[in-house]
Amino acid sequence: MKYDSKLLHAGWDSDADPEGSITVPIYKTTAYQFNNTEHAASLFGLKEFGNIYSRLGNPTVGALEARLTALDGGAMSVALASGTSAVMYSLINIMSQGDNFVTASQLYGGTYTMFDNILPEYGINAKKVDITDLKAVEDSIDEKTRAVYCETVTNPGLVVADITALSEIAHKHGIPLIVDATFTTSAIQKSFEFGADIIVYSLTKWMSGHGRVIAGAVIEKGGFDWGNGNFPLYDKPDTSYGNMRWGHDLGDLSNVAYSIRLRTVPLRNLGANMSPDTAFEVMSGLETLSLRMERHCINAKKAAEFLINHESVEWVRFPGLESDPSYELSEKYLNGTGGSMVVFGIKGGKAAGQKFIDNLKMFRHVANVGDTRSLAIHPASTTHSQLDEEQLIAAGSPPELVRLSIGIEDIEDIIEDLSQAIESSK
Repeated sequence: MKYDSKLLHAGWDSDADPEGSITVPIYKTTAYQFNNTEHAASLFGLKEFGNIYSRLGNPTVGALEARLTALDGGAMSVALASGTSAVMYSLINIMSQGDNFVTASQLYGGTYTMFDNILPEYGINAKKVDITDLKAVEDSIDEKTRAVYCETVTNPGLVVADITALSEIAHKHGIPLIVDATFTTSAIQKSFEFGADIIVYSLTKWMSGHGRVIAGAVIEKGGFDWGNGNFPLYDKPDTSYGNMRWGHDLGDLSNVAYSIRLRTVPLRNLGANMSPDTAFEVMSGLETLSLRMERHCINAKKAAEFLINHESVEWVRFPGLESDPSYELSEKYLNGTGGSMVVFGIKGGKAAGQKFIDNLKMFRHVANVGDTRSLAIHPASTTHSQLDEEQLIAAGSPPELVRLSIGIEDIEDIIEDLSQAIESSK
């Protein structure tokens, strides 16, 4: 099936359902009956796949995972409780004390804090670099580096990552490229086609799209050699799971060793599992993802064009503008759309930015993006408030920046609200 058909059909065969349900049933159960002791032993020994306990897997969640895998053209997915847990698990699944990874300095505020404050407490260090400086990326890699990590489009600076170039650098050193593709979704960018090895999503955003659930996922492309000697966690026997050597003992399943370990070690033992109700909501949202993203992106470009021509606006970042520094990369990686986010600096600095937010009427002032509704926030006083001014600038979120997640409302109403709020901020 083509992409738009997969959005509705991948991962669930209604013909195979005994009741003939065309939507995935919500399986509200904690555990699952084993056929016998041999069956139970086979499941726990990874000799066959099946349901054991809903922290490890659930049929509703499994259908979502299969759909996500199909949409990105990957090999296996693991759905999680949030995008934040997806980021965390994607890294600790291949790293331990003393390891490091190279990452973009421009990151979502919560991710920045995780990398700057939390992971170092466990001995895992993030080497932050300007992700557009490819030499700096490569120069930062050493014998303890386990991955290169970036956002496909940075939050909130809207810098588009050169996925192909970054993947070539990572693969040259035998490590994976992990990308947070929340801002692009599989509807705009197929990250695996450009060389990414692992995709992380906050499904809370455009993928579910209606501001109703918190959810995340990690998707593996498949085929990466996790037993190449660069990943001690995959070479030494894992005493937490029967002395399994994840990079060497899985046989035909070695293609998805990363996903199997993520499910059976971090997810099984730390427990950030997705509920079946959440999976159902995300699958419902996915059905209209292409339609919504098309409208989001069209509206975003028109909003950006309005803002860049407004005398009270100091600067605008939208990758789809020909004047934007990321325009050429946007044309290559964002399918010519520019995405659905716009950020700008209003004349008058931080105070004017906050006043602009307070005077919006239709835009919702919330700490979220990717909703059907248009959303706005002033990151320096909210999502990135834990950062000082120097860190704000390094993270691509200067004090005056206003972040807009452009919704699917009538574009004339969007522009009218922006216009009146700007006038009110003078």
